[in-house]
Amino acid sequence: MIYAVIDTNVLVSALLNIDSNPGAVLLSVFNGKTVPLLNSEILAEYREVLARKKFKFPAETVDIVLKRLAGSCLNVSASSENLSEVGDPKDRCFYAVTMTGRQTEDALLVTGNIRHFPLKPYVVTPAQFVEILNRQEQL
Repeated sequence: MIYAVIDTNVLVSALLNIDSNPGAVLLSVFNGKTVPLLNSEILAEYREVLARKKFKFPAETVDIVLKRLAGSCLNVSASSENLSEVGDPKDRCFYAVTMTGRQTEDALLVTGNIRHFPLKPYVVTPAQFVEILNRQEQL
């Protein structure tokens, strides 16, 4: 089992193209191979971004995806106040949840914007995450 914080850009990319590395990240949650780490701030951002008209995601699809994520998640309370190493305030909650999750689990942060976060081995791209999934399946 892999624990992961999934950045919003990965979720958007997954819904735009399920046959992609971001799609594989989302499907790993749906298939029970990955436990998403979430909090209310992350869920609110998911809902706000996925509802943007430019993406044209049906509201029903967004609701189903968010319910599936919330239903399989580990809810993590985390404070993002003292995270100056993450420049964008909207990214801080993702990093804070990752760092809190890492206190008890080997949590990863999966993002398409890797440069927005500190260079750490647990901050990975969707392609790197898929490689980790594949290695785990081989064990």
